[in-house]
Formats: sequence, C-alpha cells, structure tokens
Amino acid sequence: MAVVKVIEILSESSNGWEAAVQEAVNEASKTIENIQSVYLENQQAIVENGKIVNYRVNCKISFIIK
Repeated sequence: MAVVKVIEILSESSNGWEAAVQEAVNEASKTIENIQSVYLENQQAIVENGKIVNYRVNCKISFIIK
C-alpha cells in the first residue's frame, strides 16, 4: 500500500493556465519525487486595460511517499 501526500501550490504565468500548472509542477519537481497527479482547485486571470496579463492557478500536487 502506498502513502500519498498532497501539497498546495499557487502559480502564475503570462502564457495561460496550462503554463501556470506546468510551472507549479516544475517547481515542485525540484524537491519532490514521485509526483503522480495535479488537481486544479481554482483558476484566476488578472486583467489590465481590458486584456488578460497573468493566469493564476491553485494546484494540489499528489506524490507517493516511500
């Protein structure tokens, strides 16, 4: 039986929500092994002068503890 831990990460990107999620996984991967999944809990876009300038995500990242 595996033990899974879940952490919450806030991330943002000017290139879209997918890029923001990938940035969260990239940062988590620097110190965490065995990442299994990412769950998007919340999405937000920052608007300036009628245009989206930043995409923000609240991710829950799951990984197996060995």
